[in-house]
Amino acid sequence: MIKVTKTFLPNQSEFQAILQSSWDQHWITNRGPLVLELEEKLLAYLNANQIILTTNGTLPLQIALKVLGNQGEIITTPFSYIATTSAILWENCTPVFVDIHPDFLTIDETKIEAAITEKTTAILVTHVFGNPCHVEAIQAIAIKHNLKVIYDAAHCFGVTYNNESIFNFGDVSSCSFHATKLFHTGEGGALFFSDKALYESLFYSHNFGHNGPHDFSGVGTNAKMSELQAAMGLAVLPYMDEILSQRKVIVDFYNNNIDFSKVRTFVIRENTQWNYSYYPIIFESEEKLLQVEKALNQAQIFPRRYFYPSLNTISFASGKSMPVSEKIASSVLCLPLYAGLTDNETKEIVHLLNAAL
Repeated sequence: MIKVTKTFLPNQSEFQAILQSSWDQHWITNRGPLVLELEEKLLAYLNANQIILTTNGTLPLQIALKVLGNQGEIITTPFSYIATTSAILWENCTPVFVDIHPDFLTIDETKIEAAITEKTTAILVTHVFGNPCHVEAIQAIAIKHNLKVIYDAAHCFGVTYNNESIFNFGDVSSCSFHATKLFHTGEGGALFFSDKALYESLFYSHNFGHNGPHDFSGVGTNAKMSELQAAMGLAVLPYMDEILSQRKVIVDFYNNNIDFSKVRTFVIRENTQWNYSYYPIIFESEEKLLQVEKALNQAQIFPRRYFYPSLNTISFASGKSMPVSEKIASSVLCLPLYAGLTDNETKEIVHLLNAAL
């Protein structure tokens, strides 16, 4: 069976060796030394400005919205995972959808201003499949209208734009370290930000509002990463060059061997150092997608319809029609892509895909 992804696991003895100190100290949560070490190493590896590690990748969005959203209208994308919209609603904000660019698959920045009202407080958009949004245009709009910018950068580990970490753009960026992601801590995530003035409010918010053992600076939640998760991250991080190298080989094979006369993929924004996080194929129609998906499934190959459906069509989101997002969501399929996928498996995927087109 070939699934759309497969969790990379380091040698178990390496993980256990890192975790031994937690056993020795009986310290497995509450920002122990492994969490602090991972934060330091990630900042260095990513050339990011500031980081707070969290126990999953959704809580950073919720915390950012709690701190910056002010229960207002949030300009967002309909082409993302459900967590993006759910976080907005969870924090008593209102999602206002703006359609996407048909090639980049990120929000169409030329349509944002038309959606802004006096109730708009922030822009929360997704760097889709690790492909950056038009961050310069979005920042200019935010400055003009005095809005905050939050990026759902769940797919963006290691991505740079104009030689700058993608996590350094906007007011806050989130990232997911879920087991299916490029870099993972089993389950986990992070808040990235550049403004030091934001540190205290974000930090307190992720730790029950604690300002010392007996004082509280405000309302918070429990979003802390554990030492168990940090140990996994510290064990995976040394393999990142190998992981990226293997994924690049697969992406290059797809690029050179898929029959693009009948399908297309997305366009990586210029000046982006991409991370080979996903490989989306966009079909002419949903019918053709389902035909190809069935052929692959019969051979025990399981790609994923990602993202589907377009979030504006979900009943509790109550969005207006977004024709580009709806068309893309109904016709996009992500092919298997992970370190450890063999040459023969990749060849079989492409052979069956082309034959079914």
